[in-house]
Formats: sequence, structure tokens, C-alpha cells
Amino acid sequence: MPPTHLLYLHGFRSSPRSFKAERLRAWLARERPGVHWWCPQLPPSPLEAIALAEAGTAGWPRDRRAVLGSSLGGFYATVLAERWGCKAAVMNPAVDPARDLAAYVGEQTAFHDPGERFEFRAAYIDELRTLTPGPITDPGRYFAIIAKGDELLDWREMTARYPGAALRLLEGSDHALADFDDHLPFLLRFLELCD
Repeated sequence: MPPTHLLYLHGFRSSPRSFKAERLRAWLARERPGVHWWCPQLPPSPLEAIALAEAGTAGWPRDRRAVLGSSLGGFYATVLAERWGCKAAVMNPAVDPARDLAAYVGEQTAFHDPGERFEFRAAYIDELRTLTPGPITDPGRYFAIIAKGDELLDWREMTARYPGAALRLLEGSDHALADFDDHLPFLLRFLELCD
């Protein structure tokens, strides 16, 4: 059965104002207004981000929820999908964020509001290591959109992280999936929200 509750987790330095989150929110409001949508502003601490997501979805039906995530949000979505046993759609998901984000320890600016600054602490790298799940347990619950043109993450590494999952491997595109509208119908079909 299609999910009645969707959790969207944005990437590092991003926000609920991300292009992909806004596109999904708008489509749901127009086509599936009965679906509960939540895209929280995630704190810099990975453990706090997961705790926020779990607290905010505590009352959601276990068998009618799905989680979506982009980049670091894809990593978080995988963590939660493994805990919850739900469907997950990931877009250019971070595979080893403890390694990749180590270079970003220090003060950072928010992507959608450069005037907003936050501290990405060294302790957060350890939190990412603590959260890292093992191999995915049920590939049939996952859908991955991965761009070979991603300028930040290696598409081969991303693809290898989700063996057997439904996969939309793009020859070009970029990390942000600027052509996201072209791929939205595939994501919605995976979630059984459209024909």
C-alpha cells in the first residue's frame, strides 16, 4: 500500500527549502493532499538529526511511512529505513559521510541563507561513524537516483551501497539533480503515489 506519511531529509548545509523538497511538497499538495509531508530543518549534529526525525514521526503508522533523502539526507534515510523497515528513496546519497565531511569541520554557512552560520564539530564525525548502518537488509525497499555527473560523490560507490535496489542511474546530471523534474515520476511510482 502507498505511504500516507513521508519524511524528507535534506543534505548537508541544505534546508527544507531545497529544490527537490519543494518540488515534492508542491506535487503532494496538488495531487495527494491527504499524504502527510514533513521536511524538518536538521541540526548539524547527526545524532540530534536522527533523534529529531524519530521524535517527529513517533506517532506515524509503522506500515504506511516512507523516508526520502538527498546526499547526507540519503545517508540518514538509510539509517532510518533500516531501523523502521520502511521504503526509502535516496538521491545521490552520501555513503561514507564521516570520511567526506571531515574536511568541513569548522564554521559553515547555510546553502539557502549564506547569512546563517553553524558550527560543524569534530565530534559529529564520530557521530556519523556511530550511525553508519551495515549492508541494506531488503533491497526491494530502496529506490536510488544516482548521477554519474555528481561532482561531489562517486556514482560507483553510491551504486555499490544499494545492491539489488531499484536504480535510476543518470549518465550526466549533477549532485543537486538540477534535472529532478525528469526523475520525479519514477520516484512517485516507486512510492505507489502515481500510475
